[in-house]
Amino acid sequence: MKCLMPTLALLLAATGLFAQNRNPYIAPVGVTDGATAAEPRTVLAVDLQVECERTICGPYARYAQKYLGVRAPLADKTDWRVTGGRIALAADDYYAAAAPEAGETTVVSHAAQDDAFTRVLPDRRSSLMPGTEAAAEAAAATIFSLRKHRMELITGDAGENVFGAGLQAALDEIARQEQAYLELFLGKQIVTKSSRRFLIHPDGGKRQYVVCRFNPETGLLPSNDLTGNLVLLQIIPAEKTPSSIPEAGAKDLNVASCRVANEATCQLSVSGETLVEAVLPIFEFGRTITYALPRKR
Repeated sequence: MKCLMPTLALLLAATGLFAQNRNPYIAPVGVTDGATAAEPRTVLAVDLQVECERTICGPYARYAQKYLGVRAPLADKTDWRVTGGRIALAADDYYAAAAPEAGETTVVSHAAQDDAFTRVLPDRRSSLMPGTEAAAEAAAATIFSLRKHRMELITGDAGENVFGAGLQAALDEIARQEQAYLELFLGKQIVTKSSRRFLIHPDGGKRQYVVCRFNPETGLLPSNDLTGNLVLLQIIPAEKTPSSIPEAGAKDLNVASCRVANEATCQLSVSGETLVEAVLPIFEFGRTITYALPRKR
């Protein structure tokens, strides 16, 4: 029996059943001292790409219409979306599937990437702290002043000594300060993209698997959190397991076994809508066959 596994590997390699590294459709059934040790197993890697868009209300949002003539969001809001997915095989040597994409954070509307807002400094000549509306009015006045200075620089009215790299540096600084004051009224819009991987172990008697749950307000949730909608993986095996291996006959004495995976359509859905699907070989829906080993010469 000690030479059975090397012989089996040579037979499979010679008949082209294994690829250069690993054939996902066929695997030998492990045997030790004549007893079955283990059946080949399939592990599926399910990747989900999600996007979180956070709208953070500015402290002077309700005065945007009055002092800037524009409407601004008046309440914070968080909106999650599932933007993509992938289903692939996971190998025994960690993951055959490519690693999930790295996350990234992008501020769509403004330059800062945190929840803090620029503070409007009080007038040092006054001992009174300005009220909210007075501070909003002062911030709006600063925005218009910055825009005026920018136009003076562009038209040359600010003087003849501002040109070249100095002019560009001045314009960049004015733009930075204007954005900082604008976000006091318009708020921030921060978009964060991330990926998460789930491993699914198929069972031959089970066709549906709850990968996790999803809530547009809170994102991806554990599978037992009923506040989210189902992220469901459905496996639909083919009616017949393909096999080009000639099976052993009744007179063949020197035989071995291998497991032939069956092709299955794997569908990933979120809240009842299909996100992605893939056709993959799954051993749990396949069959074990016995074939004759070459005779020793």
